Amino acid sequence: MISDGKAPPKPAQAGFGVSGIIDHPDGISAVDTQHLGPMLDASHLIVDDGRVAFVDTGTGLSVPHLLAALEAKQLGVEAVDWVLLTHIHLDHAGGAGVLLRSLPKARVVVHPRGARHLADPSRLIGATVDVYGAEFFARQYGEVAPVPSDRIVTTEEGMVLPLGRRSLRFLHTPGHATHHCSIWDEAATAIFTGDTFGVSYRDFDVNGRAFVLPTTSPSHFDADDMRRSIDRIAGLGASAAYLTHYSRIEELSGHALELHAALDAYVDIAKRFRSAREREPLMRAAMFEWLSAALDAHGDPHDADYRQAKLELDIELNVQGLMHWADTLAH
Repeated sequence: MISDGKAPPKPAQAGFGVSGIIDHPDGISAVDTQHLGPMLDASHLIVDDGRVAFVDTGTGLSVPHLLAALEAKQLGVEAVDWVLLTHIHLDHAGGAGVLLRSLPKARVVVHPRGARHLADPSRLIGATVDVYGAEFFARQYGEVAPVPSDRIVTTEEGMVLPLGRRSLRFLHTPGHATHHCSIWDEAATAIFTGDTFGVSYRDFDVNGRAFVLPTTSPSHFDADDMRRSIDRIAGLGASAAYLTHYSRIEELSGHALELHAALDAYVDIAKRFRSAREREPLMRAAMFEWLSAALDAHGDPHDADYRQAKLELDIELNVQGLMHWADTLAH
């Protein structure tokens, strides 16, 4: 279902609570932002001792869903201390300025490279329109409002912020984007990874096992940085990672190996077709073939049409990022 900015209906999927909320351990909940459809993009709500943080916001159209989640949990808007952004891509941060209008005490926390783009989102909007087109942007992203500069906090590597009785530590984890942070929640022994530790759609779970694939979207993808960030996250000993697309996964050491294998395949595709005349469609076909084989090995029962529909946008963006990265290698 495409979000229209109205309050969301109660979803029918098993495991959901009120207003598209999935409750996880340790005061953490996933709130479905409804960006591009159900269970594709999550904002995570952390609650500790009555104090609240959002991790990522979805788009401007997602804000009613986030406010509905607060109401469903009987939390007032004044309880929100932080809006924590893993990075400033609009499916993660586009709603921050709109959300802040309803949160009188909250401040936005972001990597230093992203702060000026929150205060003045014009370049961010333009870059997204260049990738998706103006019509798609208007339909799917809604308003992107500036965040007042005095409500922006920039992260330093290792910076710790309090939330209730717990501490949240920020790790700079580039690879997907130069302005990417992950957030280590020591009390939950969990980490919020944005896009650095890949995406994992619950449709592809098999007997409780998640399928995780890297996301290499333009324009800051760097394979070496991503490998280092994956290893750093896996080395923390976390019990779980919370991905924006989509929420909780466990067994991170095994998923790190899978992400490295997929990155090897992605890089091979990028290099193999770097000089091809029709490289983009060739790369898309090769990536879909590789991912389908990996899904077969995972035991996924879905047919090719279903997989294509589910992964089409990821493959398109991954290929664009890989082409940009491969072109930088040639210079």
